[in-house]
Amino acid sequence: MVKKTKKQKVVEAKPVIKNTRQELMLQAKDRGIKNFRVLNKEELQAVLVDGVTQEQVDNVVSGAVARWKSGWGSKKDKS
Repeated sequence: MVKKTKKQKVVEAKPVIKNTRQELMLQAKDRGIKNFRVLNKEELQAVLVDGVTQEQVDNVVSGAVARWKSGWGSKKDKS
């Protein structure tokens, strides 16, 4: 008696392209986005999406700059 074997499908894994923060920062620099260094990875992805208006980019960047500046407070109240 001969056993029949099942044919297995060959599935090729598609390479998932993950942009690093460094690559996203270079793209933001090429597009002329100011203060791109204070943006986190999620914010960089948000401002680099196609179809984003300059006003939306400015809102994201201003929020990141405000967050960055808030870390530069006075040290006299820390106990």
